Formats: sequence, C-alpha cells, structure tokens
Amino acid sequence: MTESAFIHRFEPATSAGSPPLLLLHGTGGDENDLLGLGKMISPGSALLSPRGRVLEHGMPRFFRRLAEGVFDEADVRRRANELGDFVNDARQRYGLASPVAVGFSNGANIAAALLLLQPNVLGGAILLRAMVPLSDPPAADLAGKPILLLSGQTDPIVPPGNSAKLAALLSQAGASVTHRVLPAGHQLSQADVTLARDWIGKVDAKAA
Repeated sequence: MTESAFIHRFEPATSAGSPPLLLLHGTGGDENDLLGLGKMISPGSALLSPRGRVLEHGMPRFFRRLAEGVFDEADVRRRANELGDFVNDARQRYGLASPVAVGFSNGANIAAALLLLQPNVLGGAILLRAMVPLSDPPAADLAGKPILLLSGQTDPIVPPGNSAKLAALLSQAGASVTHRVLPAGHQLSQADVTLARDWIGKVDAKAA
C-alpha cells in the first residue's frame, strides 16, 4: 500500500529536534481538523495528518463501529495495520522520526490499536478521550514508550472504568503511562492543550 492511499496533509518541521506528530481526528473530522491543536501542543513539529477512510453517514472515521462504544474489532485491526503502513511509507517519503500520535476520540482509539498491533510505529502517543480498542489485544512490547491519556470526568461516551482499563493495559505492556481525568466531557478543554504541551516538552527534553 502506498501512503497516497490516505488523503493527508503534511507540514514540515520549523524547529529541529521537535518530535513529528501524527494527528488523528475524531468522527466527522478530516485532515485539517487537528493542525491547529498540533501547533499549540508542539510548535515547530512536523505534522502528518491523514483522513480516516471509513464513512459513517458521510462522516470520516478511522474504523467501523457497530454502535456507539461497540467497535467492529476485525475492522479495527485491519484499519490500524493500514494506518501503520501509511505512517511507515510517509516516514520514508518525508524523512521523519517515529511520530508521537495525537488522537482525539475515534482517532485516539485507532492510535491505541496501532500501539498494541504495531508497537514500533509510534514514538509515543497523546490519547484524548480514548477507549479500549480491542477486547483481546495481542501481547505488545511498549517498553518505556511515553503515553499521555486524558479522560473527561463527565464524558458521556467513554465510561470512567474503560479509560482506566486502557491505562492499565498500556502500562502492563511496558509503556510509561500518565493518565489524568479532567473535569470535562467528551470535548477538549484548555486543560487538555496545556497538559499535552507540558507533557510533550518533558518527553522532548528526555529524548534530546
């Protein structure tokens, strides 16, 4: 599969040393949705932003679901592997290091699936309002991989126990997980931006 199989936006880095970001939108978003967020979180980073290839009532998503909160897990696996191929191709084309995924909602869920299915593709992840993507995930080695999981206390879509389970699942795979539950719903807040920016600054400093 070639990287052109995903409609995407790419913006080159403007500052050396900032990690590239893989921006993964939520349901109904597109490749332009999170560019502003990426620039706020990590000014100067290269930005790679694909559009989900599944349509639900005309709205782009990264994988199919059977109902809200009920995923088509065979499709999750297939689409996560396609996304991994896209990222590997794009890294070669654009000369990128392993990106840090910044995913919101459906985009965070595909990023979590990608971490579990192809652990070497991502350098880390910021998962905004993510859920457990697979009920029976493969054993993944995420040794030391930095992951920030930001959940909403009053999120009507993601039950609190589900995000805690995802944090535990990623930690058990060896990832270095920071999980914060914010006084927010499913939508993003200023606190998400501030926490993500501070977190990526520390990860960046460690990598330097």
